[in-house]
Amino acid sequence: MYKKISQEMTEFLKECPTAFHAVAKIGRELEGNGFERLRETGEWNIKPGGKYYVTRNDSSVIAFCIGTELSDYSFHIAASHSDFPTFKVKEHAELEGKKKYMQLNTEGYGGMLCATWFDRPLSVAGRVVVKEQDHFITKLVNIDRGLVMIPSVAIHMNRAVNDGYAYNKQVDMLPLFGGEGSKKGDFMKLIAQAAGVSAEAVYGSDLYLYNRQEPSVWGAQEEFISAQHLDDMQCAYASLKGFLEGKQAKNVNVYACFDNEEVGSGTKQGAGSTFLYDVLRRIHMGLGKPEKDYYRAVAGSFMLSADNAHAVHPNHPEKTDVENCVYMNEGIVVKSHAGQKYTSDAVSIALFREICEKAKVPVQFFANRSDEAGGSTLGNISAGKVSVNAVDIGLPQLAMHSAYETAGIKDTCYMIKAMKQFFSVHFSDRDGNLYLE
Repeated sequence: MYKKISQEMTEFLKECPTAFHAVAKIGRELEGNGFERLRETGEWNIKPGGKYYVTRNDSSVIAFCIGTELSDYSFHIAASHSDFPTFKVKEHAELEGKKKYMQLNTEGYGGMLCATWFDRPLSVAGRVVVKEQDHFITKLVNIDRGLVMIPSVAIHMNRAVNDGYAYNKQVDMLPLFGGEGSKKGDFMKLIAQAAGVSAEAVYGSDLYLYNRQEPSVWGAQEEFISAQHLDDMQCAYASLKGFLEGKQAKNVNVYACFDNEEVGSGTKQGAGSTFLYDVLRRIHMGLGKPEKDYYRAVAGSFMLSADNAHAVHPNHPEKTDVENCVYMNEGIVVKSHAGQKYTSDAVSIALFREICEKAKVPVQFFANRSDEAGGSTLGNISAGKVSVNAVDIGLPQLAMHSAYETAGIKDTCYMIKAMKQFFSVHFSDRDGNLYLE
């Protein structure tokens, strides 16, 4: 089973070189399972028992299943993110170097491990906005071959590089695109060709580098998987599988995958936007429920904020807490933080532990070293717009924000089982006590 799921996830990852491609892939999976696409600018005809999804910016998606016994319903939400640290191609994309080289002019997106991007085949993917007569349409593009590379400086020319080096993204990290025969305009011609239009028809673009190295399963017992953007597509994939398999008549089950987590979520399509709030409100109004019942539903709702966690590093175990540390293939991670970078508290942890016990999956607990600052994620950011009980969870991995990350193959299966269980139960609040039905 583990290998089968890993193979399925590998194919999923290969189709998702950017957040735009990830949301398109998720949309295809949803439609293949009977979900109807809605548009924010259109009317929503919401019915009990219905299955729907909506996107924003083509890079965030929210899907929802409406229960059929909604007298005392609540929202069950799983949130993950579609973006990952990479390099964005600037508007004026080409740089000539002494008339012998053509480089791409890029800037960093998110906090990547710079050294991992050198000396490997890379390509470019994203979206373009194309003018057709009097209207504009969006097209996904992917140059599906080795296109660029970021070459290292030879050690003979930088003898101190192994003693520590601060990479300058404008100097050291520009990818090589072509040689003496290349000229300005060639890059956009390639992009336009991939979109099936002329270069003059392209009026806008959001284009990113991605690692061409395919995902691999490896290890003494084939227990590890390595790939680009396991953070956070491993959780996005597992959450989607569990969402599609779980059913609960008393819930509105919600799957959310947000863009821009790696740069703070403060965009119109990020977890800090009104996207989730807007969707939940429109669901409630579409069901014809009174206003006061929306607040009751939210108060009884629960979110799993699913974003990967740091496994103990084999060479540097001192980087993690002595006891609150986690290992690959040993279960789902519950993340806690005294400064509230994570949403987990006693109530949400207890409920999630019960879910995992019912699903028969192991749970691990993570906290940062007390002298180290950790990062924030989706749960506490989205709580600014929709305040619900929430727990921050994830899957343990190594080399987070590398161009090629590593995780455990068993953990994906654990997350699918837990998500299925989560979307199959109902929480009720009776006399101040929480019950799991």
